Amino acid sequence: MDFRLKVFYTVANRLSFTKAATELFITQPAISKHIKELEEQYKIKLFERNGSKILLTSAGEVLLEHTKSIFEYYRKIDFDMSALIDERVGLLRVGASTTISQYIIPPLLALFHNKLKEVKVNLLNGNTEQIESALIKQEIEIGIVEGQSKNKSIKYTEFIKDELVLVCNSAHFLTKLDYVTHEDLIKMNFLIREQGSGTLEVIEHALKPFGIKFSNLNIEMQLGSTESIKSYLLNSDCVAFLSIHSIEKELKNKELTILDVQNLSIERYFYIISLQGKQDALSDLFLKNIFNYYNLKL
Repeated sequence: MDFRLKVFYTVANRLSFTKAATELFITQPAISKHIKELEEQYKIKLFERNGSKILLTSAGEVLLEHTKSIFEYYRKIDFDMSALIDERVGLLRVGASTTISQYIIPPLLALFHNKLKEVKVNLLNGNTEQIESALIKQEIEIGIVEGQSKNKSIKYTEFIKDELVLVCNSAHFLTKLDYVTHEDLIKMNFLIREQGSGTLEVIEHALKPFGIKFSNLNIEMQLGSTESIKSYLLNSDCVAFLSIHSIEKELKNKELTILDVQNLSIERYFYIISLQGKQDALSDLFLKNIFNYYNLKL
């Protein structure tokens, strides 16, 4: 029954028997068989089939909500029971790129420590390039970074979503504009992060469709951290692209303002990184903890 629910859950999320079969490493006829058995058990259709497309029925929607709850309880059970297998002691070395280490991971580390007080966690801070390098050198067991270089020796797992926004200090004349045009961007004074920053790579990629390169922008200064950029912004007429997670306090205090850039939205994921084919008990426990915190599927 559990596996049938897993099949149903995968099909419901993918809305494709073929994609579900690929994800679960079983055949498409096997997928169809499991769904049919569920429909026979509950005596109601779970999917509407229209040619190659499928949609959830109202009954399917109800079952999906229950299935999500069941799997969430399973994740909590797995985490709590694994902590009881033996006494969890040891050292876990975690790396995090700058934005994540400053604004995302501290509360997660605190919660993990409260759960497993005998596990010592060392946090390495650096840009995405440095954290990936530390992982490859096995100086850390696990990392959380702002981008992915698609290094074949590294496994990338989507973590939480982020948005990069253009900001300036709240007294800036630009705040009076309804929106910023691409032509306006060329005239602005920018602050940017150092080379190797995941944030920098994402911005470069997002501006490319508009024919804008960093060489086209007026870069007033390159700084090594988000905090230094924010401090500089508060005392200048510069602008910068920053993670929405990093400016919550400044937005609340009305020190910084987000500028709406015409037809530009820069969204990305933060990624958990680990070495391909390498499993570590403490790392797995840490991942279950932080994914559970955000109600995410690992």
